[in-house]
Amino acid sequence: MFKKVLIANRGVIAVRIERTLKKMGVKSVAVYTQADAESLHVANADEAFCIGEGPVKESYLNAELILKVAKETGAEAIHAGYGFLSENAEFASLCADNGIVFIGPSPSQMKLFGLKHSAREIAQKAGVPVLTGSSLLKNIDEAKAAAKSAGYPVMLKSTAGGGGIGMKICENEAELILNFEAVTRLAASNFKDGGVFVEKYIKNARHIEAQIFGSRSGKIYVFGERDCSIQRRNQKVVEETPAPDISQDIRLAMHNAAKKLAKTAGYTSAGTVEFLYDADEKKFYFLEVNARLQVEHGITEEVFGIDLVEMMIKEAAGELGEIENKEPQGVSIQARIYAEDPLADFRPSCGKITKAVFPKNARVETWISDGIVISPLYDPMLAKIIVKGETRDEAVLKLSQALSETKIYAISSNADYLFNLTLQDYYKNAQINTSVLKNFFPKQNALEVIDGGVQSAVQDYPGITGYWPAGVPPCGAMDMFSFRLGNAVLGNPCDAAGLELTLRGGTYKFRAPALFCITGADMNAKLDGKPVALNEAVEADTGDVLEFEESKCGMRAYLLARGGFDVPKILNSRSTFTLGAFGGYAGRALRAGDVIDILPLSRSQRQSKTKIRFSYSFSNSWTIGVIAGPHCDGEFLKEEFLQTLADTKYKVHFNSSRTGVRLIGPAPQWARTDGGQAGLHPSNIHDTAYAVGALDLTGDMPILLGPDGPSLGGFVCPVTVASAELWKLGQLKPGDKVSFKLITLEQADFLKEKQEKFLRAVKDAFQSPQDVSKGSQAVIMKTQNSEPQFSINAANARDGAWAILNYDPVRLVSEI
Repeated sequence: MFKKVLIANRGVIAVRIERTLKKMGVKSVAVYTQADAESLHVANADEAFCIGEGPVKESYLNAELILKVAKETGAEAIHAGYGFLSENAEFASLCADNGIVFIGPSPSQMKLFGLKHSAREIAQKAGVPVLTGSSLLKNIDEAKAAAKSAGYPVMLKSTAGGGGIGMKICENEAELILNFEAVTRLAASNFKDGGVFVEKYIKNARHIEAQIFGSRSGKIYVFGERDCSIQRRNQKVVEETPAPDISQDIRLAMHNAAKKLAKTAGYTSAGTVEFLYDADEKKFYFLEVNARLQVEHGITEEVFGIDLVEMMIKEAAGELGEIENKEPQGVSIQARIYAEDPLADFRPSCGKITKAVFPKNARVETWISDGIVISPLYDPMLAKIIVKGETRDEAVLKLSQALSETKIYAISSNADYLFNLTLQDYYKNAQINTSVLKNFFPKQNALEVIDGGVQSAVQDYPGITGYWPAGVPPCGAMDMFSFRLGNAVLGNPCDAAGLELTLRGGTYKFRAPALFCITGADMNAKLDGKPVALNEAVEADTGDVLEFEESKCGMRAYLLARGGFDVPKILNSRSTFTLGAFGGYAGRALRAGDVIDILPLSRSQRQSKTKIRFSYSFSNSWTIGVIAGPHCDGEFLKEEFLQTLADTKYKVHFNSSRTGVRLIGPAPQWARTDGGQAGLHPSNIHDTAYAVGALDLTGDMPILLGPDGPSLGGFVCPVTVASAELWKLGQLKPGDKVSFKLITLEQADFLKEKQEKFLRAVKDAFQSPQDVSKGSQAVIMKTQNSEPQFSINAANARDGAWAILNYDPVRLVSEI
């Protein structure tokens, strides 16, 4: 047996081969690029060598470089998996020339089956049925004649390559003319061979393939068949074995045809004979041979209890021996998870994955982990989810459950798309063909970002708590009152994640019906061109576009959706810490192309139709309640400073952000000339813990510390914003005027209590709308001392909506 094998591949298949090598006690050598440095195939290998920055021609397709690594590491054999060099006869020959075993079919067999048109000829000689078609075509005139002879529609196919590339359905001569040059050019560019031919196209066709394995003793084994009909753009996405809804006679005839073809070619190692099955005529036709391991080999392993990779390695080492002829047991299905956006024409999705969650009760093969970056340089397959059941119904149910548990955060994937497929009756009943996904566009409970605005990000409440001593600020919604109000209006959990929109909110599209609420600054929001009221639950339909303009008063608006946005919790919060590049959606502000899932609703939430209205307005002049301390005594500032602070109207500096709001005003009246041992300026003190809302005197400029600010510093803090007033910091806009009102701790508690009772009442009213009936009189909410706090008035309610009045969080501090 080999002592060391080099894996000339990446991603899922590289991890899969490593698993078998480890089981066999054979050391693995991985090759990787800088773009793949964090891949699990690198982490899992016994040895790993970088072969370039990323482009495949310079790395994974660089045969000479890979052979150089193999010789330097002492690898005795190379397994190329699927894709890249796996079917490259020239590479297999180079391996032999350099004394290295290529694990797979021989170069001559690769050449024999490498071109589809020549493979057709071999199949015809072996007596395997083939579709009506042509030999290689020299020009468009030959193509027109061949297509006319076969009868439209036809499939125009490149003879080289695979994976669905270089194939076009032509319904008539005009489409044939249109596609001929494009397919020829694409084939020449991708496969170095521009040869094309035509075959009769079958509309109600299924793609069924037989797994073959040949040993050097001359024996050919057939390990059942797989149905690979679920395809998008001629690329397989869901495969299963055994193929459903075909007769035993057809099944055995396919097996025999595959065996006969392999026997004729003297085939060795693993391979696949692909057939097209005409579901109407109940006939099958030869398509091609893949002289390599297939992506979907895992489901065959599940039902036959074999390891095809191990068999390939043993065969290449001359140690395979006799293979037990096993009968298949049960049904196995595989779903391929791709980094793509199915509802955006399967656009590839790239970027940093914040978290990857896979099902525990399934066979999962993947190369990704939390924090890995998906590059646009390679095939977008992230994982394979494989399940097995005693029956097909059981396997479909298991697949559905597994896909519902699969979550790839911060990039788009097809997991939800495939989950929705498992719910369709035609899939459950195996009424499938190669066109079944052509018009399948399920709704996705998500929000698509068309324009992310100035700085829109996912936040929650109360944010990241408990990590301030470690230097992680709380983050969260900067205007936490408006944020919490929106969740209360929607009946959401208090910690449901929403979007914080800064200055200009951007544009978003709903991919499914949703209930949403906008709070905070008025950004003149419009849903499909119609104005949207603030602080009110609003219904959106599939495809509705929500647009925001720039706010005139206030700085931040909040977009909340019923259920909340689905991003992973990091440090027990869904908030974004952009400076730390973690949390929320990819640890950053939103940008065009992002798709954020909305968590599903509970049954009670779906049934409720309650609307709640609440109205308050912002201006460009603010009064903020502050409490004196901790550094307000004569040691730091003169006694008259607090009065000066209260009498001054400060102006918000343009250089303000979530870390802090800078204020322009008179210089502080210092009681000392310097900071002593802490520094030259009198604002300096030794490091002391800050608080969000503390007014830090950094030099002579006051800064209100924001939720993304530092936890430790060294500046005098003469006053601190009352907790009920903190939300106003999030609405301070450059150029706004700010006045401070000194209040007592008792007054601060009063403001807080009133705010909390108001938010609870909003939520209670949503959950129990029957308590406030249409046309009723005002209901007075009172404190323990029976003083009115605010009133709920339903007298002018329309369509079940009702209003909450007499609570003004903007001006209340001025009235106490």
